[in-house]
This record gives sequence, C-alpha cells and structure tokens, in this order.
Amino acid sequence: MVGLFIRGIFIPETELCERFIHASGPGGQNVNKVASAVQLSFDVQRSPSLSEPVRAALLKLGGARLSKDGVLTLTARKFREQERNRADARARLAELIRQAATPPKPRRPTRVPKSSKRLRLQSKKRRATLKRDRTRPYTD
Repeated sequence: MVGLFIRGIFIPETELCERFIHASGPGGQNVNKVASAVQLSFDVQRSPSLSEPVRAALLKLGGARLSKDGVLTLTARKFREQERNRADARARLAELIRQAATPPKPRRPTRVPKSSKRLRLQSKKRRATLKRDRTRPYTD
C-alpha cells in the first residue's frame, strides 16, 4: 500500500492530489522550463482516514492553508528538484497530522503563592506612602 503512515493513521495515495507548478527563485535557465514546485492538496473535511478529534485539530492548525471547503494545500518550492519538493511537501503534511494527532497537555490549575501576594501588597504600600509624602501638608 502506498501513502503516508503517521502515528497509526494511514492516508492512502488516492487522497493526496499533487500539482506541479513553476517555482520562483534559483534554477538558472531551467526555472522557466521545468515545473519543479509542488502543490500538495489533502481534503481534510472529507477524508475517511482521519478520526473526528484529529480532523478538528487539523482544521484548526491549517490556518491560511485551508480553503473554505476544508482542503489543505501545501506548496513546496524549497529545492530545485521536483522529487525533493514532493518529499518536502509530504513531510510537512505528515508533521501537521502528527501535531493534530498529539492530544493537548492538560492544564494543572495553580494558585498564586501567599508570599507573592504579600510582597506585592508591601510594594504597593511603599509606593503609596512615597507618593503621599510628596504632597503639601494640609494646614488650616
């Protein structure tokens, strides 16, 4: 089976759509002849390979790379060779899915220590006295 395997999630090759486009940047005379950049599209919204929690997390992580239809599009144009850009796009998609599949760390509620509260109040009192002493004394 060909596809991506990330943290127990298998995404078949049929769910990935690749387009090859002209890349800007280095490439010499080849830059106008060879379509070396890769646009990798993955339909997050309709993918049967993703569980609901992973899908929701991936939709949050997608940001500007997501279309209104829930299609995640990654563009890779870092390298001159098409194959390396293709591998880069797939690695970036795998990393996004890995992040989405990692459950968030639960927050442990903490309290402000009494010493911190005491120090804060003492410094406020000191500041108030300093400002009060600057004023003119009240005389009748």
